[in-house]
Amino acid sequence: MKQKDIQPANDGFGTAPVFFTAISTILGAVLFLRFGYAVGTLGFWGTMLVILLGHLITIPTALAISEIATNKRVEGGGEYYIISRSFGLKIGATIGITLYFSQVISVAFYIIAFTEAFVPFFHWWARYFGMELSRQAVGGVSLLFLGLLILRNGAGLGMKLLYVVNIVLLLALVLFLVGPAIDAEGDMSRIAGDNFGFFNREQFFLLFAICFPAFTGVTAGVGLSGDLRNPGKSIPLGTMAGAATGLLVYILVVWKLSAFASQADLLEDQLIMSRIAVFGTLVIPLGLAACTFSSALGCLLIAPRTMQALAADNSFPSGRINRFLSRGKGKSNEPFNATLVSFLIALCFVLAGSIDTVAGIITMFFLITYGTLCLISFLNHFGSSPSYRPRFNSKWYFSLGGFLLSVWVMFMISPLYTILSYVVIAVIYSFLEHADKSGKGLVDIFEGALFQLNRRLRVFMQKHRSAMEDREWRPAAICISPNSFEREKVPELMSWICYRHGFGTYFHYIEDYFNRQTYAESQILLHRLIDSRKERGNSLYIDTMISPSYTSAIAQVIQTPSISGMDNNMVVFEFDANCPDELDRILGNIPLAKAGNFDICIFAGSPYHVRTRNGLHVWINETAERNTNLVILLGYIIMAHPDWHKSEIKVFITGSKTTGILKEDIEKRIAAGRLPVTLANIEIILLAEDQTITEVIRLRSAQAGLTIIGFRSEVLKHDAKPFFTGFQGMGDILFVNASHSKAIY
Repeated sequence: MKQKDIQPANDGFGTAPVFFTAISTILGAVLFLRFGYAVGTLGFWGTMLVILLGHLITIPTALAISEIATNKRVEGGGEYYIISRSFGLKIGATIGITLYFSQVISVAFYIIAFTEAFVPFFHWWARYFGMELSRQAVGGVSLLFLGLLILRNGAGLGMKLLYVVNIVLLLALVLFLVGPAIDAEGDMSRIAGDNFGFFNREQFFLLFAICFPAFTGVTAGVGLSGDLRNPGKSIPLGTMAGAATGLLVYILVVWKLSAFASQADLLEDQLIMSRIAVFGTLVIPLGLAACTFSSALGCLLIAPRTMQALAADNSFPSGRINRFLSRGKGKSNEPFNATLVSFLIALCFVLAGSIDTVAGIITMFFLITYGTLCLISFLNHFGSSPSYRPRFNSKWYFSLGGFLLSVWVMFMISPLYTILSYVVIAVIYSFLEHADKSGKGLVDIFEGALFQLNRRLRVFMQKHRSAMEDREWRPAAICISPNSFEREKVPELMSWICYRHGFGTYFHYIEDYFNRQTYAESQILLHRLIDSRKERGNSLYIDTMISPSYTSAIAQVIQTPSISGMDNNMVVFEFDANCPDELDRILGNIPLAKAGNFDICIFAGSPYHVRTRNGLHVWINETAERNTNLVILLGYIIMAHPDWHKSEIKVFITGSKTTGILKEDIEKRIAAGRLPVTLANIEIILLAEDQTITEVIRLRSAQAGLTIIGFRSEVLKHDAKPFFTGFQGMGDILFVNASHSKAIY
């Protein structure tokens, strides 16, 4: 499969359609037709538990969608697009196909429920004409009308109807909530006593399976992603507002049903709400018809867009089928062909299915999809990829909880159907894997998580004295120093670099020949170093290196494989800024590290205490383009450490001529990479003819907590020592030279 970007439509909807699409689906068929039966069967507290459990799955899913939607550009295809661009096209297509069927079957579900609004008409017909009117026929005609409406007018008309529907829905709910009890002259305490409890627990998951489609509406608006002006803003706001509003209405409706109707009435009359509401015989069927029609409308808008996105990514086995289904209509690329196919599939279920059976099928499909979305979010959190920088942040434990609950609930509803569902998914994935062995697969999606697991396990084992590549750039830094016990700033710097996004190995250098005695001494020192770092929540791997010279030690270290599983790519040298003679051993050994294509960092430690609140300053020279991305990324990575949580990054760009183009380029990199640098903290500094970069840096960054300065390789060839020692009076400085240019994703 070849990945393609789905061209977004030009309608340019805002946040309101996301909210109204979600809320009209949330407050839909199940609310009007099955909540009364649920209260009569499970009681008030049992039904509240159904609502709570449903939201413990859907709200983490909504948070996960909101998070992932703000990390990448979200285009047409909604949830499918999010999954495929996070897990890869093979996983995305596997889940996307099941998601599509859940959406298109939902159309049939809501159309079947729509016909229930005409029960009084069916009774009248049977009474006056002496024959039963086929509900499937009414449902088929309704679906035909809806399909023609969408095929002819597209999403624009759908949104206009959505506003009208929500007004009708609001009116119906208000009149229900202010309505009197069914038995106003009876004993209301007896009625309340019948319903306020939790009974028939053995039927809990059966009722949950029937009611869960009501909660799935929380993600309905995501399917409009390709038609939104700003999905990263509209999806989180609209989705979470819909979830909160739906939860509040559910609680009010369940309480009203429990307090204002008897258990017998709740069990016998599926339109029990019409007997409580003011003008209920009119407004409740009207509200039911409005919400079910709008929900069917919403699903018939969303499902074809999922199919169109799948076809655009060549997910189906035939190129002809992919071309046919991905073909759109008009400037907005309305999925005309995919809508036609979706209509025919939905019609089959309308003619053959009952509302409870279809609800159970939808529940299983949606639970698989929601569990997957929560798993994506959790793995992104756990993997701590530097490219995962969403503007909206959820919590990893919400996502993990949503995933585990989804799987558990599926097994509780039906172990057989759960196993069959996963078998079907495995078969689909195997077919896609066989058809396309390139691209991301099951192994790739766990790459970041496995990296983090390996890193944490290695550090944990070392702390307890146990026995002892990524596609995007991560720091894998090594440092060797004989001053471990005198200079705590050096291992602290290494901890900042490897705290979340990378791996760091620190070697305490012992100048001697390796023998039994020096090895025993090195182990004593090693344990002292490990113990000294334990209380600081250290994420740094520490070891010792015995060698007769610093040069031989460097040669050994840079050839040593990293225990993290990724190759080392950065060497950190250190010296005391007040002892410039220490630079001699560093400058003489930098060529060794550069021969292995390592990035070079030289840390000049000052006698001053680290003042993290004074911020982190990054200096970029217009003539050292290769270092630009590396110094920016290092600044972001260091800022992720808790020591810097109250700080900010300032970026200074120096040059001797107009550098507006360079500033614009830096701003684009920072904005595209979602890095935590405000544009106000990017400053252009033009050097006067008699002014040096060193003087400017000393003036601007004298009080900075840490200053990162990129330097060119030419500095090492000409007067290197004066350059590195020319920043007297400043705090700590990290000089950086990149072996090659890095990409910011």
